[in-house]
Amino acid sequence: MTLGQSLTRLDARAKVTGDALFPGDVNIPGQLWMKVLFARRPHARIKRLDISKAQAAPGVVYVFTARDVPVNEFGLGAKDAPVLNNDEIRWVGEKVALVVAETEKQAEHARDLIEVEYEDLPPITDPREAMKPGAYQVHPHYPGNIIKHIPIRKGDVEQGFAQCDVIVESEYHTPYQEHAYLQPEAGVAYIDEQGRVTVIVGGQWTHEDQSQIAHALALPLDQVRVIYPNVGGAFGGREDMSVQIILALAAYKLRRPVKIIWSREESIIGHHKRHPMWIKHKLGATRDGKLVAAQIQIISDAGPYVYTSAKVLGNAAFGAAGPYEIPNVRVDAYTVATHNIVTGAFRGFGAPQAHFAAETQINKLAEKLGMDPVELRLKNVLREGSLLSTQTPLPGGTVSLPQVVSECAEKFGWSKRSAVSGQQSAVSGRRSAVGVGFACALKNIGFSFGYQENAWAKVELHGGAEIEQVIVYHAAAEVGQGAHTVLAQIAANALNVPIEKIEMRVADTAMTESSGSVSASRMTYIGGNAVKGACELALKKWHDEERPAIAEYKYLAPKTTNFDPETGKSKPNIAYGYVAQAVEVEVDTETGFVRVVRVTCADDVGKAVNPRMIEGQIEGAVVQAQGWTIQENFITKDGYVLTPNLSTYLIPGVLDVPERVDSVILEYPDSDGPWGVRGMAEMPFIPLAAAIIAAVHDATGVWFDEFPLTPWRVLEKIKRAKDAK
Repeated sequence: MTLGQSLTRLDARAKVTGDALFPGDVNIPGQLWMKVLFARRPHARIKRLDISKAQAAPGVVYVFTARDVPVNEFGLGAKDAPVLNNDEIRWVGEKVALVVAETEKQAEHARDLIEVEYEDLPPITDPREAMKPGAYQVHPHYPGNIIKHIPIRKGDVEQGFAQCDVIVESEYHTPYQEHAYLQPEAGVAYIDEQGRVTVIVGGQWTHEDQSQIAHALALPLDQVRVIYPNVGGAFGGREDMSVQIILALAAYKLRRPVKIIWSREESIIGHHKRHPMWIKHKLGATRDGKLVAAQIQIISDAGPYVYTSAKVLGNAAFGAAGPYEIPNVRVDAYTVATHNIVTGAFRGFGAPQAHFAAETQINKLAEKLGMDPVELRLKNVLREGSLLSTQTPLPGGTVSLPQVVSECAEKFGWSKRSAVSGQQSAVSGRRSAVGVGFACALKNIGFSFGYQENAWAKVELHGGAEIEQVIVYHAAAEVGQGAHTVLAQIAANALNVPIEKIEMRVADTAMTESSGSVSASRMTYIGGNAVKGACELALKKWHDEERPAIAEYKYLAPKTTNFDPETGKSKPNIAYGYVAQAVEVEVDTETGFVRVVRVTCADDVGKAVNPRMIEGQIEGAVVQAQGWTIQENFITKDGYVLTPNLSTYLIPGVLDVPERVDSVILEYPDSDGPWGVRGMAEMPFIPLAAAIIAAVHDATGVWFDEFPLTPWRVLEKIKRAKDAK
């Protein structure tokens, strides 16, 4: 049995020694270099574009503009964005032209010679203003600037609030977040030996990249090939197009290899961010703590193009009521077009924003009721047979939220928190206060919402009397999460062979069919089912004396349904993960600095394929979520990005990591996951912001309805609270 063993990752040695090649490391003899001219303004009209000086510059081979793109449109949610823009600029990251030259310096020099005359136009940057009648139309596809509205109606909210003894009303704002993956966007494109436009790049879904490239170049799918080598992080930030189409365009036109590496500044302005959201939340309960009604409005800033905003909104709307059974729910969720930087997928995919509001409401309600926040949760969390806000029960067997919440509280020592909570101490001569907080969440696994979840795999068994070699073909991207190792463990387990016999052939559209994106915490569950199915079919052929035994299998998950357009009623997802977190923080009341001391994170993973990698996911998610909550302050003004590098946009460093992160791995099998597996990569991110906010309140007596908790914001709010007394 390889399941449950913390086997060393397949790519560990190559990455530690530096032998692993990432997209920026790949070089092809005779390659050219590309540089992009970004608009770097939020809203303007191009009046004149003169590339003559650039075209005549030393080493320049070609300057691409919009006229060179066969089908000048792309997009994951809708093809509403231009590959190259020669008309109305709608955000700072619009690409206006591409320069291809013999060297990178020559391309950069020539790019700066391009002359563009802009007519600057006033940007609309507040989505709440963009929704008002008469507001400027950001994009012709989206009347009233509303890209998507999702209503959810369950029960009778007005009647529900009339039955409540206690009501809590708040308005929340959650910020942008930059993915800050280790390697900025990079890649190389060339024409392969079969005449295909081939792009070596970092991404999350090879076949979607292939499809979008083929569409923009007006080519058949089989004339485009996408290969992922090692990818230096993703977190959702590589789901949408960055350099894929422009590299393919240049290689196709020039018939020579073309390479690009973005600077960190280009990466920050050139790819999407986590959605900022404005959330109004009204929550009511009886005096004994039974939740009765919730009314929530969500406004999400999409930027000018949809990217994945409509899908992210679906997750936010679904998660708006939190992981609780509430008889009466009304949700109105909107994603709105503005001239801000585009937004899209980021770990949690709308759930962190929604759960921050929902969980902070629960913590405020507990305070108002004089009830323990864990006790209040256990009274209301979803269980088997509970109806979601979409009026359907949760699938997958055990709904383990009660166990997850209880186990987290026990392992943290929640019942003994009074020994810590509210302590005042002197640290390095400064005054500090200590507090603890709690939050929990659920998150869908897989795309769902009516999409037919699927993944493909092929397995070859080679040998004589016994299996000597196993080749697994799978399209899963390896973006640092360990997907290839987990899939190899699943194959080894299904075939009862040592993992050393498994050879993975992955992430190349020329040799695999689609396995979907490495997102939505789905690959171990969906991809694992595909590999398991292919192994079982191949093994049957092996027992029938076929040599080699070769089998393909396409896993089709149980069907789901999208939101009803009026009520939101649906069977939205195939499976869920469940998580709870308790935190201890220390707040320096003189400087406003917030330090996370320890975190206990309990996750139901269904079946732990590789426990050590799960611990790594938990620890990484905790630090990333802590960054979003405390340190990371992505600032925009009038559509311009004011924090375009990692010296102005600060992410957690090694000294910011909590002293302790205790991972509690629970295994309540999902009925459809391979050997009970549930996905879990996003879960530990989702509730942490609310838990930290609750802990800071416990320490200071102050609630924060927006973040990041930068020292000036903390000090200002504490001072204001003192002055109000």
